[in-house]
Amino acid sequence: MILSIFYNVGRFVNLLRLTISKPEKFSMYWKETMRQMNDIGIGSLIIVGLIALFIGAVAAMQFAYQLSATFVPMYYTGYIVRDMTIIELAPTITCLVLAGKVGSNIAAEIGGMRQKEQIDALEIMGVNTAAYLVGPKILSALVVVPMLVAISATVSIMGGYLAVVPTGIITEAEYVMGLRSFFVPYNVFMMFVKAFVFAFILSALPAYQGYYVKGGSIELGKASTNAVVFSDVAILLADYVIALLLT
Repeated sequence: MILSIFYNVGRFVNLLRLTISKPEKFSMYWKETMRQMNDIGIGSLIIVGLIALFIGAVAAMQFAYQLSATFVPMYYTGYIVRDMTIIELAPTITCLVLAGKVGSNIAAEIGGMRQKEQIDALEIMGVNTAAYLVGPKILSALVVVPMLVAISATVSIMGGYLAVVPTGIITEAEYVMGLRSFFVPYNVFMMFVKAFVFAFILSALPAYQGYYVKGGSIELGKASTNAVVFSDVAILLADYVIALLLT
């Protein structure tokens, strides 16, 4: 068990070393990076927006319900939804969802190329397959995922507004007052730190699972499943470590 962990960690580090090698042809890598940005960013926009909208709405309604029977001012609803969304919900929930959607796609795409011997053919032609197949995916995730997290935080706050203001639970002035109260810019910095770290995890680990897959369709399915499971666990562990270091 311990030897297997060290073996996989070493192979993962070696894959990253090959990934950051100088590309053979920049135009080829540029096109692949743009394609991955479109798949990860535009392709995930709807699901990220829907989840963020309902997370913000439910959180706002639940906190408004809890505060209604206390002496705490109702404008704290906006304050709590804002900070909870920025610090935790937007980066963590968004990246957990992306790990399931994007991670499985990355593992299946690279694993399918490995099984069809397309990776071997590229290596025979002198292409650094680790840099060409893995590098653009990691780079695209590092660029696009923080944007999706920022959109998620915005939509979530809007969802909270739509849940409690039009329904008359609290007034617009109270919700906006809560959003503007006790704001700490450092929380936004922490959100983007989490977004960058989680983006690397949800792209690098699935790429590793797909790149070294062996066997047939059953093994490819297991690799896709492992990519999602390992990415989710690693994101949660990283979330705890980042919170421990930055708060």
